Amino acid sequence: MNRKMVFYTLGRIMLVIAALLLLPTACAVYFKETTIPAFAITVAVSIGIGLALTFACRTKNRVIFAKEGFAIVALTWVAASAVGALPFFISHEIPSYIDAFFETVSGFTTTGASILENVEVMSKSLLFWRSFTHWIGGMGVIVFVMMFTNLSDRSLHIMRAEMPGPIVGKLMPRAKDTARLLYIIYIVLTVALIILLRLGGMPLFESVLHAFGTAGTGGFGIKSDSIAGYSPYIQWVITVFMLLFGVNFNLYYLILIKRFRTAVRSTEMWTYFGIVGASTAIITANIFSMSGSFSRSLRDAAFQVASIITTTGYTTVDFDRWPSLSKTVLVILMFIGACAGSTGGGFKVSRVIILFKMIKRELVKLLHPRSVRVIRFEGKPLDEATVSNTGSYLAVYSVCFFAILLTISVDGFDLETNFTAVASCFNNIGPGLSKVGPVMNFSCYSPFSTAVLSAAMLLGRLEIFPILLAAAPSTWSKRK
Repeated sequence: MNRKMVFYTLGRIMLVIAALLLLPTACAVYFKETTIPAFAITVAVSIGIGLALTFACRTKNRVIFAKEGFAIVALTWVAASAVGALPFFISHEIPSYIDAFFETVSGFTTTGASILENVEVMSKSLLFWRSFTHWIGGMGVIVFVMMFTNLSDRSLHIMRAEMPGPIVGKLMPRAKDTARLLYIIYIVLTVALIILLRLGGMPLFESVLHAFGTAGTGGFGIKSDSIAGYSPYIQWVITVFMLLFGVNFNLYYLILIKRFRTAVRSTEMWTYFGIVGASTAIITANIFSMSGSFSRSLRDAAFQVASIITTTGYTTVDFDRWPSLSKTVLVILMFIGACAGSTGGGFKVSRVIILFKMIKRELVKLLHPRSVRVIRFEGKPLDEATVSNTGSYLAVYSVCFFAILLTISVDGFDLETNFTAVASCFNNIGPGLSKVGPVMNFSCYSPFSTAVLSAAMLLGRLEIFPILLAAAPSTWSKRK
């Protein structure tokens, strides 16, 4: 383990976090809010940590292997969340540091779960920082840093550890160029959304914050009713963009280089939209009698399906009051998640496809033991390592999920609340059901459970392995 390079890189990243904190600081100055000292202190802390690590851990050996990549990613997300929580805590707008940490982790991991009971009383600068963490975390904190700097000669190890999904490759020859291209696409889509929201009459400040939440598929609302109070036009625009940000960004690159046929033949994309279409149809039919209007039923169903499968978490209706069939569909979508290589969370559509192909292959083997069948994905044969990793991820995912569920059960809430709370945090969704439903929040949990759910969000966003490997003593042993 090249420890010096790990902490040197962490120091550089903390300096970038300090620079990013200048935006909400400027917002506080513009609106003449009392949060200016809180942000100033946080910037100073971030700069202090960054400079200390950078100067103390300078090294000529700047090569990063997989082990260092996992450690850097895990430490960065924990450190960014720990420092990012300080403005909420120092300003006393969230009196408990554990709650502030939960809120910040929820922001960076694009979960959108909140402990705030009345978000509308929060200062605008903190609302900005809260939503901005979604936008930063959506594509990845380190991917953002890589867009401007060369962290090492092997930065792809970091991208693979941070980017969600089972298959991550380079779009460009250098990892830095890949990061830059991804963010250009990300920024263009975000700006397009802001413009469309403004055309719908949404104020600029609200348009920017909702665009941050939609782009990062995070879902932090700035109003108690989330998106319910806005016009049907705005709800449809956000629905469409949630779905767009849930698509694998590699497909946008293929469109840019005019490889349209390859893009439109994506199995994952068509499966993703097929699930969205079928789920929307089922829920529309199921809730029609409640709304009495087909257009309203379709709009509510499409919005919630898009919000849940992309793990955004915005709401336009209290779906906890929907019939059991509709709620069951939404819970299933919580686990499926968006496409690999998107800003969405969850298990990922690509893994679901691979798992079904694995099941099919095993059934064929039972009938024809001597047959050799290769699993193909997106028209290409998958190597056995990827297939095996998908099965291993499901096993670890299941163990972690039920371990977290068992742990937070000490608070004594009903199974529906605890199960959907873990599903929401572990899959980076936002709302659950019952006591953590769309019109409720996570303030009901004890500090212990709040800390556990914070860990669940980090595990889910980084897809478990970076956190587990960073916590393993063997990871930090010196390379022989």
